[in-house]
Amino acid sequence: MKSKKTSKLLALFFFTGALIAMSVPALGQLIDRTQTPNAANEGIAKSFAQQVGAGRGDVNTPNSSLFIINRDPFRAVRRGRQLFQRKFTRAQGQGPLEGDGVIGDINTNLALGAGLADSCAACHGRPRGSAGSGGDVVTRPDSRDAPHLFGLGLKEMLADEITADLRNIRAQAIAEARARRRTITRTLTSKGINFGTIRAFPDGTVDTSGVRGVNADLRVRPFFLQGGTISIREFAAGAFDAEMGLQPVDPDLTAAAAGQRVVTPAGMVLDGSLDQIEVTANGDDPNGDQDGDGKTNEIPTSILDFMEFYLLHYFKAGTRDNGDPDIDDGRSLFTQIGCATCHIPNLTINRDRRVADVETTFARDDIPRADGLRANPFVHLAAVATPLLTEVDDGSGHPTIKRPNLRSFVVRNIFTDFKRHDLGPNFHEINYDGTLQREFLTTPLWGVGSTGPYGHDGRSPNLQDVIRRHGGEALAARNRFVNLSLSLQNKILVFLNHLVLFPPDDISSNLNPANPATAGYPQFGHGSISLTVLFNNPGDVE
Repeated sequence: MKSKKTSKLLALFFFTGALIAMSVPALGQLIDRTQTPNAANEGIAKSFAQQVGAGRGDVNTPNSSLFIINRDPFRAVRRGRQLFQRKFTRAQGQGPLEGDGVIGDINTNLALGAGLADSCAACHGRPRGSAGSGGDVVTRPDSRDAPHLFGLGLKEMLADEITADLRNIRAQAIAEARARRRTITRTLTSKGINFGTIRAFPDGTVDTSGVRGVNADLRVRPFFLQGGTISIREFAAGAFDAEMGLQPVDPDLTAAAAGQRVVTPAGMVLDGSLDQIEVTANGDDPNGDQDGDGKTNEIPTSILDFMEFYLLHYFKAGTRDNGDPDIDDGRSLFTQIGCATCHIPNLTINRDRRVADVETTFARDDIPRADGLRANPFVHLAAVATPLLTEVDDGSGHPTIKRPNLRSFVVRNIFTDFKRHDLGPNFHEINYDGTLQREFLTTPLWGVGSTGPYGHDGRSPNLQDVIRRHGGEALAARNRFVNLSLSLQNKILVFLNHLVLFPPDDISSNLNPANPATAGYPQFGHGSISLTVLFNNPGDVE
């Protein structure tokens, strides 16, 4: 049973992504201060070797990734955050690009057009210190405007549960067709979203011609704008490899790609007998050197474990609801004209694998809210964290195991249906092989007020333009918007602009409120999310 003090400390946890010790403010990219000491004592406190620790290990191997993730998840997230912002060096194997200096076939290997970066935050570093909006990479001739990473874990869980629902419907239809010896047609619906129909025949075969918005295998792929990857782990491993020239060593992806069923340290089930799993160049070989740079084991398994766990827990976007009535009016109009048909506001996770959640909303720096929080002048937002875990003493003598409660959780203000749609020729993009990419996933609208330019290619400079650009399956809703008066259109834009991202390092929270009486405020005392006090050993800084 947790003490009240422990419960309060646990509440802080989720502020994982930006989570910084009070004495170590975060920047977009972080130096390793063991390599580059400085008078301000800024940067990552641990060397890369210290972050690798004892490798993957197990729950009884101190300083291993499985030990830290299970017994000190706050530190695991914090370490993942530091790794996300770490500036990797050539001496550590960063670069060159895959196929560097070699003529390659970009028609089949889009990694040849990826940008070369020295940290994850080189592309995903805005707002300040966050896993924010990405950069422009040439994985298609018309460019790619990479989305932000807020709420990444929630997207993974929702997509995985939708997939399970659709496949269960398929299995039930096949069983019924065999039992009744006739063709059975079933509607594919999950979480209120319709993915078309499927027909099952007595011989066990199925007709998927009626499936809509998802591949015939019924796997929802929530990552990449056309829906290309299943899991955070594949996403992170691929980015290390293609964008940074750092090859991960991962037995999980390798085993799953070979057809096995694997549960990752973040709780994601990868089943190679059901899905095609992506594996990076070196697979599970720590001695491999696929890019020929003379470096091996560039991203050890424990590092990928921490990165996956961090991104699972990355907080969702916030809302800047300052009481403007146009926000509620705009939300109602958004639904009335049909936008919410695809941009579904709220979706429910049945089994939440995270150990904490955070809500970030509008506040004022001069007036405390009802919960006592006040914002700072930088952002006018404040956050409340809530624990979602249970502590278990396994009698090992080690710190308690912190397990997620695995309860239902309503994901609010996500605004997506996880389906691919054809929005007409204004959204079509050319591929390097000369074909057209016509369908893209419904972009979640959380954070949309902070993420211009818009469109999968970043071609629309503002919200008005990207709405007017809609066609195809969204043409009717687009026309209803255009036919509204300018004042009503503006209400919808006010509503969309209240869905915001935020710089987590500057957010006053229920764990570390802003204190305007602090000398040097707001540079000092503006509030933040301090993870250090949640560590098993708070004196051991990350």
